[in-house]
Amino acid sequence: MIQMKDFRTIYTASRSLRRMLPVAVIAFTLSVILASCAGMRRSGAGGEVTGVGGASFAEPAPYGMVLVDRGTIAMGPAADDSVAGIRKNARGVSIDSFWMDETEITNSKYKQFVFWVRDSIIRERLADPAFGGNEAFKIEEDKEGNPIKPYLNWNKPIPWRNPNEDEQRAIESVYRTNPITGQRELDPTQMNYRYEIYNHSEAARRRNRLDAERREYNTDLPTPTDLPVISKDTAYLTEEGRIVRETVSRPLTGDYDFLNTYIINIYPDTTAWINDFDNAYNEPYTRMYFSHAGYNDYPVVGVSWEQANAFANWRTDYLRRSLGKEGIYIEPYRLPTEAEWEYAARAGNSETPYPWEETLPMDERGCFYANFKPREGDFVRDGHVITSQVGTFKPNDFGLYDMAGNVSEWTSTAYTESIDKLTSDLNPEYRYDAAKEDPYKMKRKIVRGGSWKDAAQNIRADLRAWEYQNEQRSYIGFRCVRSQIGFARGTKKKNK
Repeated sequence: MIQMKDFRTIYTASRSLRRMLPVAVIAFTLSVILASCAGMRRSGAGGEVTGVGGASFAEPAPYGMVLVDRGTIAMGPAADDSVAGIRKNARGVSIDSFWMDETEITNSKYKQFVFWVRDSIIRERLADPAFGGNEAFKIEEDKEGNPIKPYLNWNKPIPWRNPNEDEQRAIESVYRTNPITGQRELDPTQMNYRYEIYNHSEAARRRNRLDAERREYNTDLPTPTDLPVISKDTAYLTEEGRIVRETVSRPLTGDYDFLNTYIINIYPDTTAWINDFDNAYNEPYTRMYFSHAGYNDYPVVGVSWEQANAFANWRTDYLRRSLGKEGIYIEPYRLPTEAEWEYAARAGNSETPYPWEETLPMDERGCFYANFKPREGDFVRDGHVITSQVGTFKPNDFGLYDMAGNVSEWTSTAYTESIDKLTSDLNPEYRYDAAKEDPYKMKRKIVRGGSWKDAAQNIRADLRAWEYQNEQRSYIGFRCVRSQIGFARGTKKKNK
């Protein structure tokens, strides 16, 4: 048993260490000592059950994210508004803790994704015999020379300067010459990202268990005999580079059947600025908004729900690779559920429909709280014509910027008119992965927050809108979330 004098000795030693070591090292040293003490206590438990300990990965605070602690909110409009045609339908829901991007994903961050895809294509081609076959760009054997599943070597730099003839062809193969201007530009049609998603929710359902006796617990009913039929998304590229997506239905054979494959062209639709507005001169935005560095800190637009999901998957893998450790589990980046988005936007406050406590979109001095369209034909009264730089306006009480206006934001939640009757009041979510053959109306996803082109009533945080999952709009962007592991005490935000 550890005596009080032993803790005094530990404390005295820690005071000496403080003069020589960083705080983090001291904290780690003490945690090891105290963990050893705990182990000593358990060893003398006299046969009592004391529980099993274990090492865990200390989840770091994700860069640029805010921790939104668990809480409850009355989700939806709390009162009727006959003028705006809004009907009261608030209901209480509870949300667990999650991390959320403090701003919308910017052009700069999305460009990093695009350039990663570009560089992966170049590396594949540098390893291809048709472009010189440099084996250093692709790892196909382990240290002992045994064959392994090939993967790209990101430690081998692309020879941007002074490439040989084959290397130059590989690099230039992802670019094209604009037939009108003659300028060299990245070829958007080649920016395809392939990824796989394991559907944990479907794999966990009782009806999808291979063991028939575990599919039905009611002993009054016969044991099911037929294998469950599942739907699995697959995709491949044709020789011409065209993406083909298929949804296959077949009897369940194993865990692999819950692994879905997607290939998504991830380049933003820069023509959305023209297609969203008839008879308007928005051509400069099509040329400059995504490509010019002057717009780097503006929210990315022209990105579909499908592209936003691809970005979240890439961001997760990018973090895993940077950790450089096998077997470490991290919660994936993903789009927020509609409930998470509303809870975060309203800062857990059921009393106001906006991300701020006031009921108007500006203060008594006439200073705006968000980027929106103040009145008909007047986009500039709030200081901006289209989008604004992220973080231009004050954050809400959770420290989140632009949760109203600027750009509407994709959520993971599928839209249906009866969604409020379908979802639980605990972490509510309605998910529907539409097959290619499904009716178009089944491919609607909920967007939230309103945008720079919307009137004040349409940027309310308690209202939902929807858009088709493959649409790319000049006024829709997104931000990511990541479920928090455990509970961080002392960070609780106020709830009302």
